[in-house]
Amino acid sequence: MATALNLDATVLRQAIQAEYTEVASEPTKGFHFHVGRPLARMLGYNPAETDSLPDSAIESFAGVGNPYIFGRLAAGETAVDIGSGGGFDSVLAARQVGPSGRVIGVDMTAAMLDKARASAARLGLRHAEFRYGLAESLPVPDATVDVVISNGVINLCPDKEVVFGEIFRVLKPGGRVQITDIIVQREVPADAKENIDLWTG
Repeated sequence: MATALNLDATVLRQAIQAEYTEVASEPTKGFHFHVGRPLARMLGYNPAETDSLPDSAIESFAGVGNPYIFGRLAAGETAVDIGSGGGFDSVLAARQVGPSGRVIGVDMTAAMLDKARASAARLGLRHAEFRYGLAESLPVPDATVDVVISNGVINLCPDKEVVFGEIFRVLKPGGRVQITDIIVQREVPADAKENIDLWTG
């Protein structure tokens, strides 16, 4: 059972939005985490898929892993990317599922959504769309998705049980998840969980 936290989710989301608005608008500024093409190389993305991407499609990438280590997406599949950011993983997903498939990126940061939409349009990926939304309330109908991907986002959600409930709500029977994220092996103290600076840091 989840522990109740003295944490204002709205304030937390605002802090996360501020941080990732900067990543979208000033990706070369320098952050306490890696971003962009060097990060994609560090995480083992296939250079054959990433080297040809324009800088605008990859420069704001700030993931923590590579969801495609679990396998490529199949042609014709429908995928949802939770916390799609600037669209890097969604672009790769759209290329893998092809025009007979569909990719829905969901993010809560307007600057990232704008960047993702521009990248998809530039690359001619009409079957990739980006919607404003929260991981805790995905703007996706029930049982319509073959695969949910996410990269370093669920750790930023205080109520992970709700997030996983949403994931299973939107998945078709037999659907799958390809998620990379930060995990801990010891319980995080409540005072740390309630410190918004630690969430964004």
